[in-house]
Amino acid sequence: MTVERALRMIAGIVILVSVALGHWVSGYWYLLTAFVGLNLFQSAFTNWCPTMVVLRAFKLPEPGCASKAGKHA
Repeated sequence: MTVERALRMIAGIVILVSVALGHWVSGYWYLLTAFVGLNLFQSAFTNWCPTMVVLRAFKLPEPGCASKAGKHA
């Protein structure tokens, strides 16, 4: 799993959980959904997201550096 894929997965999970919490617990959880959406929007232009720093610290490979093992030529 690359940094970009992990970032998308985490963003999707946080959005789904915050929407559920906003529906069943408190509408204030929708602010987290908005924050994640805005963060994804700005990262489209800057190619930087705070979560990427954490994922790189876990030594996840960059998109172009993913292992091609097991793939057929």
